[in-house]
Amino acid sequence: MRAIVDTMIDQDQAALLRRIDELTATVAELREANEHLVMSSLKEQNLRDTAEHAQQRQSEFLAMLAHELRNPLAPISMAGSLLSRMADATPELLRLQAVIQRQVTHLSRLLDDLLDAARINTGKIALQRKPVGLVELIGRAVDTVKVRLMDRQQQLRMDTPVELIVDADPVRLTQVFSNLLVNASKYTQDRGTIQVTVARDGEEAVVTVTDNGAGMDQDVLPHIFSMFTQGPRELARAEGGLGVGLNVVRTIVELHGGTVSASSGGLLCGSQFTVRLALSQSSEADVLLAPRANAGGDKRRILLIEDNRDANDVLRQVLMEHGHMVTTAFDGIAGLGLARSQPFDVLVCDIGLPGMDGLELISRLRRSAGQQIPFAVAISGYGKVEDRANAIAAGFGHYLVKPFDVDTLLALIASDAVSRCISSAAASR
Repeated sequence: MRAIVDTMIDQDQAALLRRIDELTATVAELREANEHLVMSSLKEQNLRDTAEHAQQRQSEFLAMLAHELRNPLAPISMAGSLLSRMADATPELLRLQAVIQRQVTHLSRLLDDLLDAARINTGKIALQRKPVGLVELIGRAVDTVKVRLMDRQQQLRMDTPVELIVDADPVRLTQVFSNLLVNASKYTQDRGTIQVTVARDGEEAVVTVTDNGAGMDQDVLPHIFSMFTQGPRELARAEGGLGVGLNVVRTIVELHGGTVSASSGGLLCGSQFTVRLALSQSSEADVLLAPRANAGGDKRRILLIEDNRDANDVLRQVLMEHGHMVTTAFDGIAGLGLARSQPFDVLVCDIGLPGMDGLELISRLRRSAGQQIPFAVAISGYGKVEDRANAIAAGFGHYLVKPFDVDTLLALIASDAVSRCISSAAASR
């Protein structure tokens, strides 16, 4: 009996030891699995951090690239503008000026597409919406492309019988229709026809851009709004492009809660793009038309601060040819000293300056007791929304992205806003 009991105890102890060994092995496996899970989680987080850092660096690089390319484009654009204004300009000189202006515009559009591609990837396209007239927006888009339409002798037909109001970011929605018009012109032969139609369909506004150009193969249609998709290169002449314009169109339209679609009867049968947007509940649209330059307007005392010598010299010449009195500086410290030493009607200031950047300059000037710059215009190669917002918050009244249209700057200088600021400054003295 004793032997049987001892045998049973030995068996129980052996079973217990086996169970302990099993539990120990299980705990070890669980510990190893947990360590593996923790390591995998850390690796995954590191990969996410690395990807985010790479994406941020890419966006910063693209912004810097655009800035560095826009800086030399600005004096080229302004020099071209000066050539067109010469009283003794020959037809040959004017043709060369037109070439310069076309290529500057094309390069500027490529830079905008490049930056928009980066913003789409990072989800940084933001809208500033308000009630706007759709027909007026389309008119602004037409203004941006009419030169290329004229160069190619393409006919633009407008069917816009009634103004429709939508809640939209006017800059971004103008970009949508400008991109669609450029795309239509690009894939339409010389002396071809492009038609823009605006109509109401229930509670939606419907805009169609139709051309009789290259058309699209049915295999291309499902991908036409994808990034880097392009039509037949041989039919697009030598313009090329980055293949992001229509992707930007789709992104902006969808951010507005709308839709965009494309259709075509096939190659050489033309194309049609249709944008649908919800109508606004507002019955009145904000006025968007910018003031025109007034060559015979009041002459202003202007302080121009720009470190790029060519841009400084050419812009100074443009302003002086319109009768303005211009004082120049090439760095922030000298510019601030001039602004404090004598009164000016308008400050035109680059943001990226040596010694002291434009944001610090305008901030210091606004804080200075008794110092008042009536109207300050920032000029910069950086074109992101936050760049503009930072400049306005610092104290600038307006922000122009290089290469800007000289007539836009002249219009600002001649505007009633500047006159009101001058009157207010005089009254406070």
